[in-house]
Amino acid sequence: MLNRIFLFLILGAVAVFASGTIEGEIQKQPLNIPAIVMFVIFVGATLGITYWAAKRTKSAKDFYTAGGGITGFQNGMAIAGDYMSAASFLGISGLVYLKGYDGLIYSIGFLVGWPLILFMIAEPLRNLGKYTFADVASYRLRQKPIRILAAFGSVATVILYLIAQMVGSGKLIQLLFGLQYEVAVILVGVLMILYVTFGGMLATTWVQIIKAFLLLSGATFMAIAVMAHYDFSFGALFAHATELKGAEIMSPGGLVSDPVSAISLAIALMFGTAGLPHILMRFFTVGNAKEARKSVFFATGFIGYFYILTFTIGFGAIVMVYQNPEYLDLAKQAISGGYPILGGNNMAAIHLSHAVGGDFFLGFISAVAFATILAVVSGLTLAGASAISHDLYASVYKKGQVDGLKEMKVSRIATVVLGIVAIILGIAFEKQNIAFVVGLAFAIAASANFPVLLLSMYWKKLTTRGAVIGGSLGLATAVLLVILGPIVWVQILGNAEAIFPYKYPALFSVVVAFVGIWFFSITDKSESAKEEMEAFEAQYIRSQTGIGAEGASEH
Repeated sequence: MLNRIFLFLILGAVAVFASGTIEGEIQKQPLNIPAIVMFVIFVGATLGITYWAAKRTKSAKDFYTAGGGITGFQNGMAIAGDYMSAASFLGISGLVYLKGYDGLIYSIGFLVGWPLILFMIAEPLRNLGKYTFADVASYRLRQKPIRILAAFGSVATVILYLIAQMVGSGKLIQLLFGLQYEVAVILVGVLMILYVTFGGMLATTWVQIIKAFLLLSGATFMAIAVMAHYDFSFGALFAHATELKGAEIMSPGGLVSDPVSAISLAIALMFGTAGLPHILMRFFTVGNAKEARKSVFFATGFIGYFYILTFTIGFGAIVMVYQNPEYLDLAKQAISGGYPILGGNNMAAIHLSHAVGGDFFLGFISAVAFATILAVVSGLTLAGASAISHDLYASVYKKGQVDGLKEMKVSRIATVVLGIVAIILGIAFEKQNIAFVVGLAFAIAASANFPVLLLSMYWKKLTTRGAVIGGSLGLATAVLLVILGPIVWVQILGNAEAIFPYKYPALFSVVVAFVGIWFFSITDKSESAKEEMEAFEAQYIRSQTGIGAEGASEH
């Protein structure tokens, strides 16, 4: 039965792609044959992996954590594949192309959260949890309110992140393959549902590993090809770039002009990374805390190396794409007098791939960009489905009295629902400015998820009341300040001036969350609060030693 359903859905995905290829916007854009060939090869290979994984996914543990059988190196590569999104690859290289030196703000911001995860979160998380980070946050606190808060924060983060990925995928595939935007979004949604529903974490993990390998290989080739033109001298590369775009591209201040915004952005990226549910969930796929630490070690290395490459790629695009008539949008150039490139600044890396490797390498990088989106949305969807099925259904609604197969069935239904929601929102947000969506996703993760998770591990006086009220205040503050800020209040709602003057709310919302958690915990004099404090010592011993944790015998 499973084989027939799987075959039916594969044929459906192929039909969607085929119909889009025939009826899409081919007339307006030349087809990139190498990209389409590599795209089909990648999709075929990953669907084969999903079919293989589906036959090995027999229990809830298999579905959520791949049975805990992923090694530290494999998980590190998968985490890198999950984290290195299209926004990282295309967005940061595009920012460097546009702003030069200031593009490093995002590269460093996305990276600095990983030492925090390595030294403070990975090992206790693995020792205390089972499937989701809510297992850890609710370990000694009251299950129902904590899991509801954690699930709400997880699902909100996942949906917001999914919107950005779906809109980005639609635009990218529309540009590269000539598909209609709606068809492109539906295609990504169908494939995402296939990977997660049938293959679970095992299929998602291997899709992420393959994508990470392809992305790192392609980006390495691009960086080497750029540097080879300058005898591997960064000085010569930067000198040529400043000749073309002026000395200001080597100076800070072009992207974030005031200290408050810079600090707030840094807090969002650092603490937000440590609160992303799809990243935290990956630490339950390894056998023990030692492998969890290895995961972060390898992931940090891969991710750090990748961001060095994006910086090089961005400057490579300045010297090889900027002012090159082959890649310019000449219609817009006549109006603006500048050098706008086809598809906008986010296509800088794509155009550079053609400049250094021709049509074939352009096809490879285009397919890798698509693979990047699929890997990230699969991880996001699995995290969202797990929050619904494990935290809300199994732990809150059924109070832990639920069969594993039934829980897995609910998770698969949640996956399909999330996939449909992502498709609908991806189409609905096509014309909207989605910059605030990504910022809000990180702000929620930093303000609601991270403070509760960190303090539940390390602060004895944390109580359920403090966690719920403080976490909710952080969540509400982040959402409110984004709405009142310049992106939504001015650019989207059309008001003349923003009520809250900064684009990034994390500095304020994270402080509100921590202060709220602290205040409402220390003022909680209830009997349950005393019991929760008394249970801290046993929790702390387990979090640091692994005694009693799954896989502890393997130390």
